Amino acid sequence: MTDSEITRDVVIIGAGAAGLTAANELKKAGLSVAVLEARDRVGGRLWTDVVDGAMLEIGGQWVSPDQEALKETLEELGLETYSRYREGDSVYINADGELTRFTGEIFPVPPETEKEMVRLIEKLDEMVAEIDPDAPWAHPDAEALDRISFEAWLEEQTDDQEVRDNIALFIAGAMLTKPAYAFSALQALLMAASAGSFSHLVDADYILDERVVGGLQQVPLLLAERLTEDIFLGHPVHTVETTDDGVSVISDGGMTVHARYVILAHAPILYPWIDFNPPLPRLKQQLHQHISMGFVIKVHAVYDRPFWREQGLSGTAFSPYEISHEAYDNTNFGDERGTLVGFVSDRNADDLFRVSAEERKTRILESLSHYYGPEALKPIVYFESDWGAEEWTRGAYAASFDLGGLYRYGADLRTPVGRIHFACSDMAGAGYQHVDGAIRMGRFVAASIIEEARA
Repeated sequence: MTDSEITRDVVIIGAGAAGLTAANELKKAGLSVAVLEARDRVGGRLWTDVVDGAMLEIGGQWVSPDQEALKETLEELGLETYSRYREGDSVYINADGELTRFTGEIFPVPPETEKEMVRLIEKLDEMVAEIDPDAPWAHPDAEALDRISFEAWLEEQTDDQEVRDNIALFIAGAMLTKPAYAFSALQALLMAASAGSFSHLVDADYILDERVVGGLQQVPLLLAERLTEDIFLGHPVHTVETTDDGVSVISDGGMTVHARYVILAHAPILYPWIDFNPPLPRLKQQLHQHISMGFVIKVHAVYDRPFWREQGLSGTAFSPYEISHEAYDNTNFGDERGTLVGFVSDRNADDLFRVSAEERKTRILESLSHYYGPEALKPIVYFESDWGAEEWTRGAYAASFDLGGLYRYGADLRTPVGRIHFACSDMAGAGYQHVDGAIRMGRFVAASIIEEARA
């Protein structure tokens, strides 16, 4: 054996929250592990960095009350949280460009539109209550719901365009980051069920409740500290060979790990970058052709002070008609400066990547100024998180199925292939596409391997 050839019980590909959670659980059970990570850092889609002197949450950042697995992990790691700033009025811009200040969850729309929005949210809550987030394909109407786009389903429910635009915003723009015609009604219901209800997605004070002091990437960083000698950065995996006796995983970094089991703990759209020998079963290969990542630009704008608070604004802003469809006060704990975070998704993001970086910045800041006024045009720090450009992610926030794919293949998404196991937030039920789901999947796959290893 050489230094570049090692043997472990389990080899984990990917040092994000799922992979590091699994590695820690396996070590607690007495199994040896090796974690191979393509990047030069741990964390995956969690990344807290300093840009031009400002700490920015480039990746995931929020904690909501239903995310029990994440909250347990935060407590175990001794991490503190603080509430997102929400004092004052929110703002909404309608299709005519008119800005209205408001409080509460429902946008300030005409009375009949508000009535329709409430009715539709209640109907979606009733439907979501019937969906098992771990098995949405088991719903009696799952096939029919998966054959119709969410946009078409909304058109069947109401003639009010503003209702359809706003209801779609909570799923399409804010979560799946795909146009509402690109995913099914069943996929939309899964997204809502993973958060407990559709109402939770509507309520920004719930779904975006807290942040972690110092940044959410501390979760994988602290988990990694327990695995110092078992983590190998800069090792993109290119080959996974399996036999009846075990697996061999080979990286571009020149390392070969022989193990009893392997966990793929990264975005499933990256599987084609790995040469599986023997190949994955035909069903798995077909499945992975029917899932894709969304597309969103997360915009960070830092100012010398949170000037919007002086206007009595909370910083929370929404409009399905703006380039930045939502924005929030993202000021760091104890920071005198003010930070806004805005989001540009799906078709708007497509359009902005057809222009220069300078033009893109101008258009985004102009959109933010529609919410907050002309002071928003001149941040002292400006940064765009573009996860589509990240080689080892290639999109955001997570993968979702195309029309018909969830019913057709969803039950096979998490199924192991012999000694190959799969775990990431993209395939979670509860906590889907959040770090909470990644932790749940890490625990789940570790428990499965521990049980199998002891059998």
